[in-house]
Amino acid sequence: MERLKLIVSTLALIGLLAACAPKSTNNLPTEVPSKSIPVKNAAPADCPVTLPTNPAFTAPEPYWPNAPWSGIFWFGTEHLWTALQNNGVWEGLPYTEQGYTQKIMWWSSLYVLKDELQPALVVLGKRLDADAPPLKSYGATNASAKDIGDAMLTGVDFPTEGCWEVTGQYKKTGLTFVVWIAPQE
Repeated sequence: MERLKLIVSTLALIGLLAACAPKSTNNLPTEVPSKSIPVKNAAPADCPVTLPTNPAFTAPEPYWPNAPWSGIFWFGTEHLWTALQNNGVWEGLPYTEQGYTQKIMWWSSLYVLKDELQPALVVLGKRLDADAPPLKSYGATNASAKDIGDAMLTGVDFPTEGCWEVTGQYKKTGLTFVVWIAPQE
């Protein structure tokens, strides 16, 4: 009975967070968009953003082998991966007094949603091109949908725009990528 109460309260919290979350052009959809959103900003040459690799990483079953959205690719290993923009730029992020807000989804072949309602995922980040406070992470929760399967979801705030290195750590596995946080227009 206690486990059922925990599940119900967790689902209610996820629904509340989703309803209150600011809208962003870079939030990952759970349906394939009809067309990609054009990018207005580009990363400067001195920001080594993470770009698609050749060969591309393909997710293990039961996940989709490739990211199911236009303009986005899977990045990582079977033990930990995420979805990134093809050009390494995150633009149009909501801005609050804490900074630029983003949700990051993470997948792992080691993650079992029913066994880990609050994933033991730690997310850290630092700005590479200037001094800035570290990225603020709000812990992890879970997500599940037909096109993404079971995933871990984190909310983060980048205190400033610029070149950011983000690292996720989960069950002795780490994954690091670099993104350009573009200024709002």
